[in-house]
Amino acid sequence: MKLYELQSITKRLSDFTFVSRARRIEDNTIELTFDKHQSYCFNMTRGHSFVYKARSQRPLQGYSAPFDTLLHSLVSASRLLKVETPNNDRILRFSLAPKSSYKDKTVYLQLEFTGKNTNAILIDENEVIIEALRHIDAQSSFRVIRPGMELLAIPPRGLTSDDALRSNESSAGLTPNNLTSDDALRSNESSAGLTPDNQMTTIDDYLEAKYRQIQAKRLSELKKQKIAQISKKSKKLAQSLAKLPDQEKLKEEEKKFQHYANLILANLYQIKPYDKRLETTDFEGNSVTIPLPKNIKVTRMSDYFYHLSKRAKHKALNIHIEKENLQSKKAFYDNILYALEQAKEPYELELLVPKRAKSQRKKEKLKEGELFWIEGYKVFVGRNSNENQKLLALAKANDLWMHIRDIPSSHVIIRTDKQNLPQSVIEAAAKLCVDFSVKNPGEYEVDYTKRKFVKVQEGSSVLYNKYDTLRVRKEGVEIRE
Repeated sequence: MKLYELQSITKRLSDFTFVSRARRIEDNTIELTFDKHQSYCFNMTRGHSFVYKARSQRPLQGYSAPFDTLLHSLVSASRLLKVETPNNDRILRFSLAPKSSYKDKTVYLQLEFTGKNTNAILIDENEVIIEALRHIDAQSSFRVIRPGMELLAIPPRGLTSDDALRSNESSAGLTPNNLTSDDALRSNESSAGLTPDNQMTTIDDYLEAKYRQIQAKRLSELKKQKIAQISKKSKKLAQSLAKLPDQEKLKEEEKKFQHYANLILANLYQIKPYDKRLETTDFEGNSVTIPLPKNIKVTRMSDYFYHLSKRAKHKALNIHIEKENLQSKKAFYDNILYALEQAKEPYELELLVPKRAKSQRKKEKLKEGELFWIEGYKVFVGRNSNENQKLLALAKANDLWMHIRDIPSSHVIIRTDKQNLPQSVIEAAAKLCVDFSVKNPGEYEVDYTKRKFVKVQEGSSVLYNKYDTLRVRKEGVEIRE
């Protein structure tokens, strides 16, 4: 993060009068909304911190650490007293008057863009740390960051040539907020689409351009990662399908092993304990060689082949069930692949293939279906009729159930824990239901109701009442045929 960028951001944020909302939207990203409508995001990743401007975003998950609780209670709905960059360092400091305070009180939110020690810190009037995004102990740095400790100043740093140039320009009357033409725009601004030919470029334009650039790069990288992850699952299922035995061959094996068993019974007196094969003639007079199993008593050899015959018969009768099960799971993952290709935001990618899914599934001991997390709520999706039945059996009375109207689809269960669900969670789950159930783009109606209003008829067929409906549009005309 460049100092001149931070100075320009400081001047711009000084135009606002209060902070409407403060929250963490990603592991290392804090969103501050000023004067109700202007949202700025501060990515506090160590060594790669930056600021961008974008419309307010839904968090990928709920954050409830002490830092998040205090960030909300002290900063949200607070009056903005001052924004500054202390000591001309890469620090953005907000002086705030919390709304929750019963008397005049000032707290500070200090965002430090200082390489490996990048941090977000809440401080009281006495420069004592209230809470921080990252705690730092004495073994890692002379500057301990823990609640109740006095916040020490950061040692001064020398200005780079770029920062010195901007500082001189600022003192000469070229304010950072304007980011005027000439040398001040020749580096990062030009890569973001802000050229030196502009007579005046606002910092908002620059931060929005940076957001678009970062999002495009992040979307591309995430897509490759998520598509590779799901492609691996789809390929594994395709291999399992290819390895399935043919039903006709299984029937032939059934007859062959039964024939072997009958011949062994008829020729039992000829078999010696050390024989490796039985050479005899069948009941039609044809020569037959039967390989004999090892470590099995002669008197049990016919049972061995009868067992093989019975197993082949059972497989032949049920191979279509296994095939349908594998095909439905593969189709489910193929639908995820299509949805990933169509995704336009990283949020959609994380929703389809969440990072936490594997560990959370292990905790849930979920053997059937897929588990997703939407804003902290568990969402279960059935991949076929069998899994739909299992999810219906596992669902609690007040869980939300959804299904596409009038066509076979995945059943979706949202675990409510008797809470009222945000509309955004219901809409996201309905989109999952459509994405994973149908291949063709178009408008679909998704019905949803509480599980207690769903009556199972046969298999996964159900009747339901007291339901609401969402219309969901599935994009992708250019992808699907």
